[in-house]
Amino acid sequence: MYRRTSTLALRGFVLAASLAATGLFGVRAAVAQQAPAPAPVAQAPDEGTGDPYESSNRAIFDFNQGLDRAVLVPVAKGYRTVLPPTARDMIHDFLQNLNSPIIFANDVLQAQPDLAAQTFGRALINTTLGFGGLFDVAGKFGVPYHTNDLGITLATWGVSPGPYLMLPVLGPSNPRDLFGDVADSFGDPGNMVASNNHYLWATFVRGMTSGIDERSRNIENLDEIQRTSLDYYATIRSLARQRRAAQIRHQKEDVPNASPLQGASGLPPAATPAPAVAALPKPPAPAISYTVQSPPNSVADLQRSSMGR
Repeated sequence: MYRRTSTLALRGFVLAASLAATGLFGVRAAVAQQAPAPAPVAQAPDEGTGDPYESSNRAIFDFNQGLDRAVLVPVAKGYRTVLPPTARDMIHDFLQNLNSPIIFANDVLQAQPDLAAQTFGRALINTTLGFGGLFDVAGKFGVPYHTNDLGITLATWGVSPGPYLMLPVLGPSNPRDLFGDVADSFGDPGNMVASNNHYLWATFVRGMTSGIDERSRNIENLDEIQRTSLDYYATIRSLARQRRAAQIRHQKEDVPNASPLQGASGLPPAATPAPAVAALPKPPAPAISYTVQSPPNSVADLQRSSMGR
């Protein structure tokens, strides 16, 4: 019991540190607002963005961007350089198969028998015929992958997300999803096995590999979005909400994953970056018609033509 508790506590350390850092940024922002100002200016209220802590969230976002540029993106590019696509797909499929117990449990909690049957069937087929999940045999049989977690379950049963949060390292979230992530981490059978057998390193390797794999699948798309965004923070906030809303509705996620360390998607890696707005195909211009007039027959005709008569 002690071993399991200590390992799961370490598993939730990053999430706890995220909360602490969020609170720290919030306190710093509050202290800054209390400092005397020569000319007080009324602050604009939250205009429907659901982001009351935007100031501290932006500070954390800048920190995450620096960490992403310095560490995660170079590692993800190296991952793509060293491993061929087939090997990366095997790792991706294996990590998705490890998520099956948590996905199945939340399918059941949401009273989704069809999804639960899909998850159980995928886990059974891929674990046996797919050599422990290294190959997505079920996907070739027409049984698609879907993600699910306790945050989605809480949303299904009417729990509101709460304010938008930008967590250190983990990225976009909210109180509901943060609680769900912690609970899923403690309930994950893979984490329990690693804890009970002194394989603490396996839990961290699994999380880091999942984040690197997912980030490698979104490099070009996120770079293109950043290049074409007037406000990258606001764009990521919108993308994260769109993606989460699609997951809650159990629809296909057609937007890049802006928080790869919070879980993988079922989308294949992007072969080319998403087109910028300026690069989208434009409708063809209307054809230009020309009228050829016969030449004037005389000098008089030429004079009348030049005078507009």
